[in-house]
Amino acid sequence: MANEDKKDFNVMLNDSKDMPKFQTITDEKSIEKYGGSRMYFAPPIDYDKIMKRVPCGNVITVGKIREYFAKLSGADFTEPITAGIFVSIAAWASDQRSVDKTPYWRTLKANGELNEKYPGGVEEQKAMLEAEGHTIIQKGRKNIRYYVKDYEKVLYKLN
Repeated sequence: MANEDKKDFNVMLNDSKDMPKFQTITDEKSIEKYGGSRMYFAPPIDYDKIMKRVPCGNVITVGKIREYFAKLSGADFTEPITAGIFVSIAAWASDQRSVDKTPYWRTLKANGELNEKYPGGVEEQKAMLEAEGHTIIQKGRKNIRYYVKDYEKVLYKLN
């Protein structure tokens, strides 16, 4: 995102944009990729609520949150682009608040990857996760990325 210092992310977080909603997709490649045609859109605040549930010592991925919303709503899948955007909005909204913080650093991208779009980038997320006992590993030589080692062992289970 750009111009984070000029945006009120808490207003964005609480703007449901007519969500939750469903959409039926017809593109065969997408249906095959996502396992069905019934796509769910969760509002930004719902991502924040899930992110707040993840306790110290655990992590969750955006994909696991999407799976949970799809199952809960009876959809085939949850729309992936807005999911990534809304997780970032939740992180920046928390960063702008002095109370009721969301432990956004515990929400990872696919395969346990750290999120460069969070406040402070991967360096701040890395420091927060290491302070909670996680080991961060670096992969790549030119396109360097960071991951929580063995993140699968500490994945928070949504029910």
